[in-house]
Amino acid sequence: MKEEAKRSSAGTVEAAKEAVAELRTALERVGIKLPSLRLDLVTRAAGPPRPLVEPGRCTVETARRPAAVLPGEGSR
Repeated sequence: MKEEAKRSSAGTVEAAKEAVAELRTALERVGIKLPSLRLDLVTRAAGPPRPLVEPGRCTVETARRPAAVLPGEGSR
């Protein structure tokens, strides 16, 4: 059972890494770079890991840029 849990955890971490890469690529397409974008180390180290994405520290201007390019409520 331990081996199965390890494989499941590894899959979760890999999926989270892929999500971070996808988000980074999508943001870069619209000219936004979050240099500290990564997986949260504490949640990754939990047993079993349940990794959260940490957007990281950025300026107020950079924090507002995703909101400017995301569709508003009228676009749904």
